[in-house]
Amino acid sequence: MKRFLAYLVSALALAEVVLVLASWLLSATMAGNVRSLLGSEGVRWFFGGFTTMLASPWLAWLVLLALAGGCLWHSGIASIRLPLSSLPYRQRVALRTALVLMVIYVAAVLALTVVPHAVLLSATGRLFPSPFSRAFVPIVSFGVLLVSVSYGWASGTFRSFASIVSAMSAGIAAAAPLFVLYVVVVQFCESLRFVFF
Repeated sequence: MKRFLAYLVSALALAEVVLVLASWLLSATMAGNVRSLLGSEGVRWFFGGFTTMLASPWLAWLVLLALAGGCLWHSGIASIRLPLSSLPYRQRVALRTALVLMVIYVAAVLALTVVPHAVLLSATGRLFPSPFSRAFVPIVSFGVLLVSVSYGWASGTFRSFASIVSAMSAGIAAAAPLFVLYVVVVQFCESLRFVFF
């Protein structure tokens, strides 16, 4: 997977270079309404808007999912095998604790979305689009974090807050290639939009 992502990032970086040169050539020949990335407007756009281009909900979702995934993996809950009766007593208790907290969390989310005039519904009472639909990934991520931390703490996998933070950091480290891909994809798409639209 890492090799595939490396090839994909390399291909997109090469496509960005080709786009920069093509925009310069096409704008020099006055072909349509093409803006050059090498002109003064293009350079100002690139340097002035780079962080704005990257700051999107997609980046926040990627961070939250990486944190939740790392915690899920390192808590040990992802490696539970059936039958559950074969698990040691402490892990069975930890699993019950995590399931109870998950049910409470799902019930709280349902209370905020399903009942009439719920807080997370839109002004017209719809679920999509609504504050709930915009916060769906954070809601799922926080639920996974809650279940993973509770299981890890009760089972003894997480013995301190430092171990929880370490598990979250491991999720970020595992998702690091996706962050590189995100930067390259966003930059290429925004460059295409600047040049041609």
